[in-house]
This record gives sequence, C-alpha cells and structure tokens, in this order.
Amino acid sequence: MPPTAGADLAATRGCRHRYCCRVTSADSALSPHRRVWRWDDFVLDVGCYELRRGDTMIRVEPQVFDVLAQLVSNHGRFVSKEELFDTVWGGRFVGEAALTSRIKAVRRALGDDGEAQRYIRTVRGRGYQFVGRLLDDGTAPAPTAAPEPAPEPVPEPPRQHIAFTRAADGVRLAYAVSGEGRPLVRAANWMTHLGYDIESPVWRHWVRDMSLRHKFIRYDERGCGLSDWEVGAFTFDDWVTDLESVVEAVGLERFPLLGVSQGGAVAVAYAARHPDRVTRLVLCGAYARGRVVRAMNDDEKRAAALDLDLARVGWGRDDPAFRQVFAAQFLPDGTRADWAAFDQLQRRTTSPENAVRFLEEFAHIDVRDQCGQVRCPTLILHSRDDHRVPMRYGEELAALIPDARLVALSSNNHLLTGAEPAWRVFCDEVETFLAV
Repeated sequence: MPPTAGADLAATRGCRHRYCCRVTSADSALSPHRRVWRWDDFVLDVGCYELRRGDTMIRVEPQVFDVLAQLVSNHGRFVSKEELFDTVWGGRFVGEAALTSRIKAVRRALGDDGEAQRYIRTVRGRGYQFVGRLLDDGTAPAPTAAPEPAPEPVPEPPRQHIAFTRAADGVRLAYAVSGEGRPLVRAANWMTHLGYDIESPVWRHWVRDMSLRHKFIRYDERGCGLSDWEVGAFTFDDWVTDLESVVEAVGLERFPLLGVSQGGAVAVAYAARHPDRVTRLVLCGAYARGRVVRAMNDDEKRAAALDLDLARVGWGRDDPAFRQVFAAQFLPDGTRADWAAFDQLQRRTTSPENAVRFLEEFAHIDVRDQCGQVRCPTLILHSRDDHRVPMRYGEELAALIPDARLVALSSNNHLLTGAEPAWRVFCDEVETFLAV
C-alpha cells in the first residue's frame, strides 16, 4: 500500500510493505493490546493499516479504514456519531453526509449494505455498531472498552463589572472591566456580548487570559451585545468615537490597545488620533482595507457581496446552514462545539438587519492613511492560513505601520481557539510585548 499524502508514515516490522500509514487521531483511540482482528474470512490489521479478505488486499480510503477500525475495536457496544467525528476527524466540524458516505464505503468493502447490515448495524439516530462474529486468533486478549476520559474542567470565568455609558450621539454603550493590574483596552469587534462572552468557547479564553495580568476593559459596539441595537448612525467614525467614550468613562489616561479583526482598524484609527494616549498597539487578524476596498477582480467583488446576501437570507433562521458559512471562515479548524458556539454567538449578539449593516461597513474600511500616523510600538499577529483575512493583509498592515513587528501564527483560524497551540504563542508574545 503506497504512502498516503499527509499521513504519518513509520517503518513497521512484520508488515508486507516497507512503510505503513498511521492516522494518529483515530489510531490512538484504539485498544493498545490488540492490533489484528478476524471475522469470517476478513482480517483487519491496524498495525499495518491493512484490510484483507483471504489473500486479497481490499483498498479503502484512510477515513473509511479508520471508521471500520473504530467500530471493530468497540464491537461490544454501538459507537455514537459524535465519537466517530471526534476520533476520525479529530473533532473538526463535518456534516453527517461525510460520515454516512464513509459507512457506505465500509459496507461496500465488506460486501454488506444498509438493508442486510450483516456487519455494520445502524443504531437509528445514534450511531453504528459492528455486529460481525470476531475470531480469537490467540495473538492478544480481547479488548475491553476503555473508560471515557473525564472532560477537562473549564476554568472559572473572571469576575467582571458591567457598566454603561453614552456615546457622543446618545447611544448607550455597555462596557466591562475584569482582572487587576495595568490596563489593557480591547477595541470592540463584531459579535461580542459582555454577558455571554465569559462563558462562550469563542471568547472566554480571551477574557480569561487577558484578565490574568491586566485590568481588561472591553465593550460591545453599537448595534451589538448589551449596547443599543436600535441606532441611527452606523459608521466607522462612530466606532472610533465610541472607543473614545468608553476610555473617558473608565477614566484612562495612557494604556495599551488591542484590536482583533475589524477592531484592529478601529484601534489603528484611535491610535493615530490619540498618539499621546496609546502606549502600545496589539493587532490580531486585523486589516487596513475591507473586502470591497481590496477587491481586485470580479470574483473578489462577488465574494464580498455574498457576505451580505448570506446575512440577509440566513441570519435569523433556525437552520444554521447559512451562518455556518461564516463559522467555516472564522473557525475552519474549530470543533463541532466551537461551531455550535459560534452559531449561538451570531444569533445572540445582533439582529439580522444589523448584521447586514456591520458587513457593509466592514467591507468599506480603509485606514491606510491612518496607519502611517501610528507612533507607538506595534505588534501584529496573524494566522498564517487565515481563511477570513488572508495573511497578505496582515503583511500589508505591518508594512504600513512604522516599525511594526509581525508574528505569523501557525493556525487556519481567524479567531484563535483556546485549545490550539497558536493561542499560547499569542498570549506569550502579547505578554512579552506589553511587559517592556
């Protein structure tokens, strides 16, 4: 069996081939004792990554093999769909159609089908179970189901104080203060809710870790979260003046400023307008030009317009299909739980009408001139394979801001998750930068 692209390859003795593929996510969940399974005239050799019928090798795709291996190694019980998603796909969000197609391929490889279910039984609405009669070849004791590992406890969220102030035009703005130490202000970005963020998998690690060593100040922008949703003006300049209002309400004189995603452009504009107040600037997943401004061809213009159409059609629906397009861009490597939390975040934080207004304004952001006016030390962090805002726009931002330092993070996500290694890199870089 030739090596498969992207697989983990290792030399293995006793196999027919010089190299055997090991798929680490699924293989690590299998029984550590038994590596060869036999039933009827089939042999499933997990160690050599082989499925044979008699002397004939049956070639299947890696994920098909992994699904079969999970079902066979847990033959004493049914395996839930969620468990298969976690072990075979590593918790990444995939639709049920992907699992269904792999089950069909497994049955086809075994000469089985959904009607006969000789080897793979469907537990309707729950999962699947291997029901073939295994033979004990004497090579190892029959496996016992490993106990489910206890989920890691979620740290307690920091205590926060939520208060309200008025923007220059009278719009009510909600802001929160958590943690102790030197201040750190985060310019508001899309889809936040002060009351929900400290528990949401999307934002809770941001609030928790930024509050460890800082008095962390954040706020919901107009039209979002606990701030007023029914607002007249809805412009980029309003967002900058709203940040000014929050800073005045908290009573800050000089402070470092954090900007994430489109909040980065707001932070840049504020830093350019108030060079005497911003001591250091941290930008993550930020950009100087919105999607319409940076669109260079018809395809990019259509992609920018598609954002608006998706928000208009699907934001308020119970069916999450339209909103999941945004989840796929913001959290492509997120787990199913991350995607579900992101979907909840979209519905809780703003109205469908405001979502369209936000996206229209984001698309026309252009702070290239303000970038050249930033005078404070600036750290820019950007995911190397960001699906929402490609890395080249982080590089553009770094080129526009004098003496900015750019750090490429090993991630595909636009919003970093708390579980990925890039998050720890982000935290370490930020703390080192702010400690100076």
